[in-house]
Amino acid sequence: MPYSESPLHDASSAVDIIRPGFPRGPFRAAIFDFDGTLSLLRRNWQDVMIPMMVRILQATGTPETQEELAHHVEDFVMRLNGRQTIYQMIRLAEEVAKRGATPQEPLDYKNQYHDLLWEQVADRIAGVKSGRTPPHEVTVPGTFEMLRSLRDLGITLYLASGTDLKYVRDEVAVLGLDSFFGPRIHGALDDYKKFSKAMTIAKIISETGVAGPEIVGFGDGFVEIEEVKKVGGLAIGVASDEVRRTGINDWKRQRLVRAGADIVIGDYQCRNELLHMTCLE
Repeated sequence: MPYSESPLHDASSAVDIIRPGFPRGPFRAAIFDFDGTLSLLRRNWQDVMIPMMVRILQATGTPETQEELAHHVEDFVMRLNGRQTIYQMIRLAEEVAKRGATPQEPLDYKNQYHDLLWEQVADRIAGVKSGRTPPHEVTVPGTFEMLRSLRDLGITLYLASGTDLKYVRDEVAVLGLDSFFGPRIHGALDDYKKFSKAMTIAKIISETGVAGPEIVGFGDGFVEIEEVKKVGGLAIGVASDEVRRTGINDWKRQRLVRAGADIVIGDYQCRNELLHMTCLE
């Protein structure tokens, strides 16, 4: 089932507790993913990337059906979700080579993907800049209130995204979220080996003295959940429905649970309950 058609998860509570023994702080730092976790400017990027990769693999002459390729591509794309986009393109090049064809450079694939995605994203950004689209319509519901609550509690906010840093900074500013993060915005670099979410977390710990269990992470992909759990922090999966902007997207939820999320939420409208039960308040 395509990502955008995923059903809503029928949870009895807006806060879906996966691991009751989750860390309860005290917390001093919060690290957020960006796309799908806060911003919806790039919503449903999966429905651009996956079909593009399937078309490229079909062109190798592989006997696999479109459905088989789509399932395979979805699996590795989402397993790498949260890492820099280039890693998904490196994997695509490997898959092309496995099928006996000569792949393009991963950066070329990345540029093709970005051009396709930008056909949608550019209009959304223009809508916000012009005032035609209010920022709250292209963010996960409750984003501003959640960030404000955490900041008011004295928790330092960080942002780490697999999207190129230059785009992340611009889109954070467009949405009016820059005041929450200041200079603590991290994203993909041309030299991709110089950035990762694991490196960002390690830097927080080494430079601020914050311990791993004092970190709470929010994200809708595998990587940020896994890296926060590795240091003993609280991992909150954000299974946002990027089209309907309500409920918990089951397609995301299943993957976040597999990644090790302690709690899964659909958006931040449950912030009061979430803050109370995790001892964030």
